[in-house]
Amino acid sequence: MSTLSSVSLSPADLARYSRHLALREIGVRGQEKLKAAKVLLVGAGGLGSPAALYLAASGVGTIGVIDNDRVDVSNLQRQVLYDTQSVGRPKADAAKERLLALNPEIELVSHAVELRAANVREIFARYDVVLDGTDRFNTRYLTNDACVILRKPLVSAAIHRFEGQAMTYVPGEAPCYRCLFPEPPADGLVPNCAEAGVLGVLPGVMGTIQATEAIKLIVGIGEPLLGRLLTYDALAMRFGEFRFTRRADCAVCGDHPTIHQPADLAEICSAEVMAQVRRLSPLELQALLDKVAIVDVRSPSEFSASHLPGAVNIPVSDIERRLDQVSRDQLTVFICRSGARSLTASAIATRAGLANIAHLEGGLLGWAQEIDASFVVAPVG
Repeated sequence: MSTLSSVSLSPADLARYSRHLALREIGVRGQEKLKAAKVLLVGAGGLGSPAALYLAASGVGTIGVIDNDRVDVSNLQRQVLYDTQSVGRPKADAAKERLLALNPEIELVSHAVELRAANVREIFARYDVVLDGTDRFNTRYLTNDACVILRKPLVSAAIHRFEGQAMTYVPGEAPCYRCLFPEPPADGLVPNCAEAGVLGVLPGVMGTIQATEAIKLIVGIGEPLLGRLLTYDALAMRFGEFRFTRRADCAVCGDHPTIHQPADLAEICSAEVMAQVRRLSPLELQALLDKVAIVDVRSPSEFSASHLPGAVNIPVSDIERRLDQVSRDQLTVFICRSGARSLTASAIATRAGLANIAHLEGGLLGWAQEIDASFVVAPVG
């Protein structure tokens, strides 16, 4: 995304960004590109907080923050943009104040609205790069689709309990989020931080990676996460990588796209979906092992390292196109490492009309803890 800037550095800039200027890969020209750049953060929560702080500190000239939520005391465990005095305030406004205190020489734009199809074009048009840190699937897919249609680079990240993932999309150069996950689960089906919990420092790691990717795109250095899903397992302290390619049948970036305008996804009541998906504890699954079909939705490398007897491997990214391999005659139990990916698979299968679906709560980590302490769960990869 390297473009020529039309700004110059002031004496104050030369002093503030001297450590950047000392890097041959950035230097004066790179810092001028950062100063001219406009970056939008979709979500100012756990991921958006560290990303915003480092982008502001790095000298990105214009930072937009879109978030219509207010600061809650429970946010303070991980959302480092805010302090106790921020509780109750609109996040977009509190974020703007904090970032300007860090770097008063940049421009901050607060969008205290909900991102919808009706406003996404107008908002995104103002920015060069978009960072997605939302915890809602509807917003995540709207953001992806809008970036593909409007040809905006996108850096996306997500977190769950002790695990995180990140990827980068550049128009014409990489597959988009829908190439990896063609369809979202029902909104709210995958637990959020309040329901599943999250390690406080986890979004700090992933949000900082998002900021790194944005800076690389702006300056035009390094190798972005194009066609690569970076995974992070905080408990094992391991990074992994899952490579994927553009899908010819992708609904938004494929050869014959069916999505031509940003659109709000149809809201599907999670209660209706969950009424059809059984939740099994490890003890319940143990009692049913010889009566159910087990589909392990982890990556092939995780599956090959260890899996339950009789399980078949269909990675969650392949579930939609391999639904014909899911049994219609017996109860199918989706499993993964901690429960997030299996919930996504359950939602995809349920929305496709499969009724006899179950999900292992707590995943294989729960299985190892409650049933078989010798079972070694492979790190995400």
